[in-house]
Amino acid sequence: MSRNADDLPVAAAPGDPSPPPGLLVAGCFDQPAGYRVDRPDGSASWLFTWTTHGLGHIRQGSAEARAGAGDLVVLAPGVRQRYGVAPGADRWRFWWAHCQARAGWLTWLRPYAVGDDGMYAVTPVPGALHGRIEAALRRMRADARWTGTGLPPDPGPDGDLVAVAHGTAARELALGSLGEAVVLAAATARTAPPPPGTDPRVRQAQAVIAADPGAPHSVRSLAEGVALSPSRFAHLFTRQTGRSPMRALREARLRHAARLLESTDLSVERVAAASGFVSPFHFNRVFRERFGVPPGAYRAAASR
Repeated sequence: MSRNADDLPVAAAPGDPSPPPGLLVAGCFDQPAGYRVDRPDGSASWLFTWTTHGLGHIRQGSAEARAGAGDLVVLAPGVRQRYGVAPGADRWRFWWAHCQARAGWLTWLRPYAVGDDGMYAVTPVPGALHGRIEAALRRMRADARWTGTGLPPDPGPDGDLVAVAHGTAARELALGSLGEAVVLAAATARTAPPPPGTDPRVRQAQAVIAADPGAPHSVRSLAEGVALSPSRFAHLFTRQTGRSPMRALREARLRHAARLLESTDLSVERVAAASGFVSPFHFNRVFRERFGVPPGAYRAAASR
């Protein structure tokens, strides 16, 4: 089933809610200067954008990216997001999809993380692949329109049709096409070098967190490891990374928990403990805020 501009807005407006996480909604927008969307509470589902023309400006929490032709930018749910036509640009034409990301896609996206607020900027993607990626996205939207009887519709022209995948078969086919685009982009893009000028003590603390996110780290223990006072360390870390040490630690623990859910049969309670969460109830809440689904549902999706 699909919906056109008579049923859904041609483009999201500031404050419009995102689609619920259980749906896959996809389309292609060509927006003029002045187009902007602001979701203070973030999206309920993942947002994938692929730019074909013009320039977009995308913010998620403290992270931001400029999206030009051939750039895939992905936003995780639950963090304030703002996006629109970049200042000085006259248009932004982009494919987009709201859905629940498959767990396996995160393995491809992690090298392209921008900060720790759930933004992934996969760029630059070689120009030779742009056509194939856009063909996959056209199939994604066409697959989302399939009713489950007869043949799936042909992709057809781009247009501004918005498609909503209601049936299980339509959703699975559409996710398959979107997954093709994600893998093609992430497998061929070049990751950016680490930002210059980062204080080596901050890098050392980040390495300690990444090496063992489940350990009982604290601001004091991390500060002692780099020979700084807790207050000086917290200020330096926050200024250079855009988030506090404990916020960065929680994000690292959640990523670690996601990997355990994807690759082990540990119970949710043991995953929580191994990732540094004392309370399984707290773990369940923050995991759902970060990934859009509870840990058990995340694991089930990863095993498909």
